[in-house]
Parts: sequence; structure tokens; C-alpha cells
Amino acid sequence: MNGNIRILFFLLTLWQFNFIFAQSLDSNKIISVDTSFTIYSAAAKVVKDFPYAKLVSPKLPAEVDSFNNVEFLNYGKRKLRLDLFVPKNKEKKYPAVILVHGGGWHSGNKSHQVPMAMDFASKGFIAAAVEYRLSDEAVYPAAVKDLKASIKWMKVNSEKYGIDTSKIAILGCSAGAQLASLVGFSNNESEYEPDDFFPEISSDVHAVVNIDGLLDFTSSESKEFDIEPDKPRSAHLWFGSSYKNNPELWKKGSPYFHVDEKDIPIVFINSSIPHYHAGRDDMIKKLDKFNIYYEVYTIENTPHPFWLFHPWYAETFGFVESFLKNVFRLN
Repeated sequence: MNGNIRILFFLLTLWQFNFIFAQSLDSNKIISVDTSFTIYSAAAKVVKDFPYAKLVSPKLPAEVDSFNNVEFLNYGKRKLRLDLFVPKNKEKKYPAVILVHGGGWHSGNKSHQVPMAMDFASKGFIAAAVEYRLSDEAVYPAAVKDLKASIKWMKVNSEKYGIDTSKIAILGCSAGAQLASLVGFSNNESEYEPDDFFPEISSDVHAVVNIDGLLDFTSSESKEFDIEPDKPRSAHLWFGSSYKNNPELWKKGSPYFHVDEKDIPIVFINSSIPHYHAGRDDMIKKLDKFNIYYEVYTIENTPHPFWLFHPWYAETFGFVESFLKNVFRLN
């Protein structure tokens, strides 16, 4: 690894740490920060097998305004924030995309989705990279409620930023894709609504983008089952219980089991590693049954976090942009 790459990794890691540390000071609350998944750790693994891979770095387009660390929800002193990117041209309203980072429900942060959010804004979308509570802070369904609150915030502030509330998509990567899919396929399910937060405003979205995220925790492909009792897996930590002790909880948290005839379009963009899209093929059968529109793409010979790296980023973004323009009937 050359010196320039090491410096870039250091700066990106420092950027992420400074944001989290600053938030902790601002909220007067010490928040447990799990750094097991960072841009640095992902890159260190990826370049071993793909030495030509290069991190996608944030670069704000000239035609885009940014609003960073905007508070959308607070639990007393604990504040949740988003980074919002808006086209400078205010002559019309724009469709919106809410972006959800990965990290196994216990790590990662919203900065991972900032480069993609910036690119969406340059293509005529309003994009928000959002924060949610991780499993060290709050277990299921807290993260789902947080994300639904961000959707409501976008709708409440639609006039201020020029958001077309009839065209809102939620996009997630890895664990964030599971969350995004659960948010989208639980439209109108009251148990996931944020408590006393604009109850008159719907948290429904109109399309889902799933980038390498599982759809069924109970699938034999998911690899989230505890192998060693004293070493709980990521899903165990997020649910607060093992599958053995509470299988119904794991089932409820699986987007696959929420599919019905009222559901919305979805695109699956995957690596060729089966356990990262566990339940996808069974879910597609349900979508076919209910005549729900979907698209599915597999990018061969890719690492799991392919969306964070060139040369796969452009293809990934292209699939998403094409899907959203199709389902939202954009020119």
C-alpha cells in the first residue's frame, strides 16, 4: 500500500472519528462507538484481493448545496442527524433518496454514503445520508423507527428544500440494505412508527434499493446464526436475542416476511456472495406472485463492499439511477 493511500485512509478515518466525537460532546452523552467497520478497514481488506480498487471519495459538485449534520430527531440529549444534498436550481421539486449505511447493525456511520448522496444530488435528486442508532445503543426495532423518522422529517421539510413527497426512495448497503428493505416493506405497519413524532405524517416510501443486503435472517444462507454461545453474531446483538431463543423476532425483522400485494418496487444489486443476499430469490418469488416490479443485478467478481470502490461504483450508481428514473417516470 503506497504512502498516498495510507494518508487518504488516515484522513477518512479521522473525519469519521471527529464527527462521532463531536456529536458525543454536543449531546453530553457518551455514545459507544464500534469501529470494526470503517472505510479504512474495508479498504485494507479489499486491496489484498483487488489491488486496483480505489476508494470513492466525497467531492461536492458545483451545482449542489450541502447541509451537514442537520438534526432530524432527538431522544432528550441524544440527537440524530443527516447530511442533506440539494440541487441549487430551485425551479422545481425533486424526488428524494434516503441513504442508509452498513456495518452489521453495530458499526459504520453516515459518512460512508456521502459520496453517493452527492452524486444523486448532481443528477436531480435530493439525497440524505442518515444516522440511526446502532445495536450497542438500542436494539431492534429502534433503527427502523429512526429511519422512518428521517422520512417524516423529509416530508415535513419538503417545501423548504423542494422535495417531491410522492417520489421518495430508501437505499441501503449491506446491513443498511436490510434496514432499507424492512422500512420500505413495512409501509403502514404501526409498530415501526417513531413514537410521538409527527403522527399525522406518513413514513411511507415509494421505492427500495437493496445493495447486497439480506432479506431473510432465518434463511440457511444468512450465516447470522450463533455458532459459539459466547460469541454472539451481529444479528443476535441487533435483535438482543439469539435465533434459538426468539425465532419469531428474527422472522419479524426479515423483509421477506413483510411482502404483500400492496408493496413497492425494489432493485437488488449484489455481489456474487450468497449470504449477503440471503432470502432474495425466495422474495423474488413473492414479488412475482403479487406482480410487484423489481430489478436484479449481480456484479461478478466483487468484494462485499463493492459500492465503496472504483471500478464498481459507477456501474452500481448507474443501476440505481436507471431504476429510480424508471419507477418514478423521470425524463
